[in-house]
Amino acid sequence: MNGIGEFFAENPMAVVIAAGEIGFWVVIAAGLAVRYVLRARRASAVLLATVPLIDVVVLVATAADLAGGAKANFTHGLAAVYLGFSVVFGPSLVRWADERFAHRFAGGPPPPPKRRGREKARHEWREFFKCLLACGLAAVALLAAIWAIGTPEQVAPLWGWFPRLGTVTVIWLVTGPVWEELFGKREEVRS
Repeated sequence: MNGIGEFFAENPMAVVIAAGEIGFWVVIAAGLAVRYVLRARRASAVLLATVPLIDVVVLVATAADLAGGAKANFTHGLAAVYLGFSVVFGPSLVRWADERFAHRFAGGPPPPPKRRGREKARHEWREFFKCLLACGLAAVALLAAIWAIGTPEQVAPLWGWFPRLGTVTVIWLVTGPVWEELFGKREEVRS
């Protein structure tokens, strides 16, 4: 446990990213609790509307850290990736949580059944294209940081994120839509 404390002490941006991720889920849970338990839809809408502000806080903290002369490291790149994936996948995560919260606490309909067949394959392709978009946004954020900082020694670790983004994309492609196309269960066609 002491190693984790040392890591966070040496990498304050890791604390910001961890707090951002925890904050993301806390705000969503609070917004949904206010909506379905307290039945305050307006207050819930305001709370849920603040979710993107968490991304802004992580972005501003990263920019301030780098502008203050910090040497870019793994966590600065992770902040860019967090931003890209949070922006792209955040709304669907909120919808997912909302469906389950409404069913559990407000007598809403059950979540949709698991996808199968072609519907599952189409879903996997949509999610893969969202992954591409998220990686693209992360790459733009990384390039913006590299351009803004400008000194090669300071930004060298950020360049290392581009192969990682490529690796994530390939793994997602193979384990998602390609796997589903090749090995997914197909619905039987009845004549």
